[in-house]
Amino acid sequence: MKSFAAKVEDGVRGENGKPSVGPVYRNLLSEKDFPPIDSDITTAWDIFSKSVEKFPYNKMLGWRQIVDEKVGPYMWKTYKEAYEEVLQIGSAIRGLGAEPGCRVGIYGVNCPQWIIAMEACAAHTLICVPLYDTLGSGAVDYIVDHAEIDFVFVQETKIKGLLEPDCKCAKRLKAIISFTNISEEHNLKASEVGVKTYSWLDFLQMGCEKSEETTPPKPFNICTIMYTSGTSGDPKGVVLTHEAVATYVVGMDLYMDQFQDKMTHEDVYLSFLPLAHILDRMNEEYFFRKGASVGYYHGDLNVLRDDIQELKPTYLAGVPRVFERIHEGIQKALQELNPRRRLIFNALYKHKLAWLNRGYSHSKASPMADFIAFRKIKDKLGGRIRLLVSGGAPLSTEIEEFLRVTCCCFVVQGYGLTETLGGTAMGFPDEMCMLGTVGIPAVYNEIRLEEVAEMGYDPLGENPAGEICIRGKCLFSGYYKNPELTQEVMKDGWFHTGDIGEIQSNGVLKIIDRKKNLIKLSQGEYVALENLENIYGQNSLVQDIWVYGDSFKSMLVAVIVPNQETVKRWAKELGFTKPFEELCSLSELQEHIISELKSTAEKNKLRKFEYIKAVTVETKPFDVARDLVTATLKNRRNNLLKYYQVHVEEMYRKLASEKI
Repeated sequence: MKSFAAKVEDGVRGENGKPSVGPVYRNLLSEKDFPPIDSDITTAWDIFSKSVEKFPYNKMLGWRQIVDEKVGPYMWKTYKEAYEEVLQIGSAIRGLGAEPGCRVGIYGVNCPQWIIAMEACAAHTLICVPLYDTLGSGAVDYIVDHAEIDFVFVQETKIKGLLEPDCKCAKRLKAIISFTNISEEHNLKASEVGVKTYSWLDFLQMGCEKSEETTPPKPFNICTIMYTSGTSGDPKGVVLTHEAVATYVVGMDLYMDQFQDKMTHEDVYLSFLPLAHILDRMNEEYFFRKGASVGYYHGDLNVLRDDIQELKPTYLAGVPRVFERIHEGIQKALQELNPRRRLIFNALYKHKLAWLNRGYSHSKASPMADFIAFRKIKDKLGGRIRLLVSGGAPLSTEIEEFLRVTCCCFVVQGYGLTETLGGTAMGFPDEMCMLGTVGIPAVYNEIRLEEVAEMGYDPLGENPAGEICIRGKCLFSGYYKNPELTQEVMKDGWFHTGDIGEIQSNGVLKIIDRKKNLIKLSQGEYVALENLENIYGQNSLVQDIWVYGDSFKSMLVAVIVPNQETVKRWAKELGFTKPFEELCSLSELQEHIISELKSTAEKNKLRKFEYIKAVTVETKPFDVARDLVTATLKNRRNNLLKYYQVHVEEMYRKLASEKI
């Protein structure tokens, strides 16, 4: 069997209360030792400034102007133009009194100004602190206070929230710089609380009038404090050095360079995941290293398709929900085809899949099938797409296979956390044996599994599994102002992720569970809730699902957001003609959902106590606005319980009455 990772240390059986640990694995490029770091690239500032030298007239940052509510074509800043703005913005913020090591906030949707502010921070050894556009005002207030931010670059529509009287921001901040303009109302409000305000053009002019020499960082300097939303509690400030950022980018360059279809300065990336999230941030850093182009969505995810058609990207990265929506859209279109055309599509799908499974690349598996059926799907993705990457949570095997067959491009999953700069592991293009996995260790990191006895995971067992632990050069330095939490997750140089994985015989990593979402039911059985949500979420009837159980109950219940199209087809078969919201209130639909979930449980050989016994049907998807999910669409379990507490109690009351 072909091996994709190198085993560099053997596992050790635990003794005297210590857990067992599995073998240590590395990328094959690092089998003997980590490759030497490119001396030319040792900081995030190097990544950008060296590309300015190499690719001054390449398109760097693209955006779409909205005039009279109409969205225009993409406009571009070259690397040279962006660099000139970076110098001006850097000079202006230094002129306000910002010294090296000062924390500077950036708050707003992805746009060129976001990156220019970020690079200005790097140019003067200022610490960039992203403020999540999707975290809400409470968390933003917490971060500004916790990180001791004095200056913030902000989207115009977010300024009002920073100046609320009960906001710590208003007392803490010295200056607010708008991505665009500042209204008279905001100027007045800011002056009342002693905060200076600047429009983007005014700030550029300030930098022109009083130029400051750059003070580039050293590798050991802090590059960014990136706060992670988490699924409970206050956000954690993840401290990342310039060395860690530069090492990640160099490692990704080495990894991608081994494949025949390489990324180049001609590639184009569509940025729509939050820039305050590690996945998009590091994707953009990598693209800047290549001298390639990054185009930003115009702010509305509901019409992302329009940005895709206009930009025609070669690379897309998203969380599983993004790709689930693409899959749903294609499936909906298939249902509308006449039976004969659908039969042809399915036959071509099976034909191409068979050749992919024999080891052929996606471009050579079936050019005929691509021409007849699948190129239309590629056209929906802009027509030039070469690589799709899914991260943030596991992507179902069914959807990954479908995308690999139909999108006429490379499709891989990756795995990582903010603490590991996002790219802990990544799949190989065109390797079908990696379907459903997250691939192999990154070039500058090592991976091993640690025993989780209470869940029955043994890294030295017949099927090696355990908590994923990471060691290497692409790691955070600790949690800002929280040494206790840092010590809790960093043990003997290994970062304990809280994720459960298994390492297959070919060295490939698969995510199978989450350690912290383990609960014990009243009968003493342990249940991994997130794992169950992933399994039940594979059912086409389920759009969103939150599974609940606790130690005082013997059964599991769930809140389900059903897929509208699937529900409408079910209703049509039974002769119901009600709107979706009314269909969701039908007891017949509840019973149908429970029956479907039971079938999914049986298909996946779940234990009886892992079956869902009651459901509440919700019409509105879980969203960030109600604080029910994180920015990467992971369930915030405590908030979901608070929001649906009455429904949970009612479901258990009904289950108890049925027993009598």
